[in-house]
Amino acid sequence: MTINIILLGPPGAGKGTQARILVEERGLVQLSTGDMLRAARTSGTEMGNRVAEVMDRGQLVTDEIVIGLIREKLSEGGNGFIFDGFPRTLAQSDALGHLLEETGMTLDAVVEMRVEDEALVRRITGRFTCGNCGEVYHDETRPTKEPGVCDVCGSTDLRRRADDNEESLKTRLLEYYKKTSPLIGYYYAKNKLKSVDGLAEVDTVAAEINSVLKS
Repeated sequence: MTINIILLGPPGAGKGTQARILVEERGLVQLSTGDMLRAARTSGTEMGNRVAEVMDRGQLVTDEIVIGLIREKLSEGGNGFIFDGFPRTLAQSDALGHLLEETGMTLDAVVEMRVEDEALVRRITGRFTCGNCGEVYHDETRPTKEPGVCDVCGSTDLRRRADDNEESLKTRLLEYYKKTSPLIGYYYAKNKLKSVDGLAEVDTVAAEINSVLKS
């Protein structure tokens, strides 16, 4: 049985971490808008050339193009899909709904990862990743065992995102609340919304999402 879900939540809520767990444990395909656009840009396909053209002009990729990329991915089949970073607006939610209907698929759940802003700021400003294997760490809650060395692969290439600072995060949060938070009401009205505590331990959040999917 295929499962299609949307992960909703502000930047730093842990959507990427939970998506990775769902990919590993359930064999779902993570559809990250950013990854799809980067892959399309260098694919040489007709759609890829359109993406490259728009991005090279420094313009935002249209919803139509993103939906086109998602349509291509859905046609590849599989155990189901995780929509990560899309939809971000009500118009995109409608477009995704129509696409799933067209392709005979359903949206099984929308999981909102709830977080408090202050705790989120602490979480984001302390995080860093391994540039080699992508493992995520945190100054307070998950430091590396040996300072400056990745626990997983031993690399010393540990990085912080340039926009992982308080000022930048507040700007990103404002953008999220303005455009994406209306989706919470939208999916609630469609009886699709389930909420989990995004600030709980990673395993606890994964277990909560798992029970949402089972129900």
